[in-house]
Amino acid sequence: QTPKGSCLEAVKIAIDAGYRHIDGAFVYFNEHEVGQAIREKIAEGKIKREDIFYCGKLWNTCHPPELVRPTLEKTLKILQLDYVDLYIIELPMAFKPGDALYPKDENGKFIYHETDLCATWEALEACKDAGLAKSIGVSNFNRRQLEMIMNKPGLKYKPVSNQVECHPYFTQPKLLEFCRQHDIVIVGYSPLGTSRDESWVNVSSPPLLKDPVLNAIGKKYNKTAAQIALRFNVQRGVVVIPKSFNPQRIRENFQIFDFSLTEQEMKEIEALNKNVRYVELLM
Repeated sequence: QTPKGSCLEAVKIAIDAGYRHIDGAFVYFNEHEVGQAIREKIAEGKIKREDIFYCGKLWNTCHPPELVRPTLEKTLKILQLDYVDLYIIELPMAFKPGDALYPKDENGKFIYHETDLCATWEALEACKDAGLAKSIGVSNFNRRQLEMIMNKPGLKYKPVSNQVECHPYFTQPKLLEFCRQHDIVIVGYSPLGTSRDESWVNVSSPPLLKDPVLNAIGKKYNKTAAQIALRFNVQRGVVVIPKSFNPQRIRENFQIFDFSLTEQEMKEIEALNKNVRYVELLM
């Protein structure tokens, strides 16, 4: 949920800076601006559609298999694109289907819906077969939930990726190792920690970018703590999707390919792990 026009500008700045992977979702309510930015940059001759890797997400109210394709088609219509590069199940839990994105009862409690993740997955496989999504994956899945899909009878495509919170205070070593063994790419959201928005963030956790170790290593390379945090994950094979609307920081976040951390520095950063989730997903 971004002020009108700010997402359009941010995406155009990002594409100019060299970004090609754009992580979106129906519930961000800005896919129309993302699509417009991509189309404008294609029209300028700056990029071709196939240069862009766009990830869309299936929201919690759309898990019933018969809703999956119409939901993706709606996303494509909003984006005005023919396909997404990756379509993922946003969460391994479901809300009651309907128009309310966060359905609640008269007591303000969420209304959940029983979900069969394997059936939802089969509907995603059908979207891939139909050419609406080039690849399919998941988000916020733990090992047990991943195994449930991977061991599903008649599995056609396994998840190519699992998008989870991942940063130096929450390094996800076990999940990362499991996904490596199964050729599933970990995409790390909140790779810089997060905003301090109390409505969805645990603000009692210390802000990651103030960490003395990250700042000290940053000084050595003439980089910011943010750049060190991003480089750390990229170097261990985690895809990072930092979020920013600030033009300078958008460009800064991209400037992490002109240096490498030593093995010792990687170990020091790994040792910062506190198993702290900023995004607790209390729902």
